[in-house]
Amino acid sequence: MEVVALNIHQIKAIVFDLDNTLVSSNLDFNWLRAQIGCPKEIDLLTFIEQLNCSQSAAAANQIVLKHELDDANHSTPMQGCHDLLGFIEKHSLHTAIITRNCFEASLRKAEHNNLNISRIISREHFPPKPAPDSLLSLADEWGLDSHQILYVGDYVYDLQAASNANMPSCLVTHGKANTFSHQASVTVTELDELLSLLLDHQVSRPPLD
Repeated sequence: MEVVALNIHQIKAIVFDLDNTLVSSNLDFNWLRAQIGCPKEIDLLTFIEQLNCSQSAAAANQIVLKHELDDANHSTPMQGCHDLLGFIEKHSLHTAIITRNCFEASLRKAEHNNLNISRIISREHFPPKPAPDSLLSLADEWGLDSHQILYVGDYVYDLQAASNANMPSCLVTHGKANTFSHQASVTVTELDELLSLLLDHQVSRPPLD
């Protein structure tokens, strides 16, 4: 996969993953896999989508939905979240959330944590990450080139989605070791570190005529 270089002076939009990027998440994917019968080597959403029995698929989706809603009710903002969103608002940058969660749980998380982001794209709207469709749609909607959008996330799917959309990416590690940091355009420990980087360069979007 190709890592797209970040030129921070060109950034006009910052798009976020949701879970463990903007807000905390304690989704137990091992428990979900056991409940649904999904093998460890298969992506959970892909497994459900490929179930031949519609009743089994509906039951699996209901289990995932309940787990996601419970997680939303117990979520908290990640370190630096609100300060970074305040910077984005102050400097008139475009922003959005792209998540593999369902829309109902994503909206609940955004409201529960007072996230000032109205544009939320979930797995109901576009193929889930690492597919680039949602990112490409935002670029078209905002009239921006791919290199003007920075995608921020905490997992390899986020980095792959950005690369597939020919966009730079920021990996938030929370101080944990991983095997995919080299796939990110820039790596930070927490969101406040990204905010410091933006402040150093005073990224902003010029007002519309």
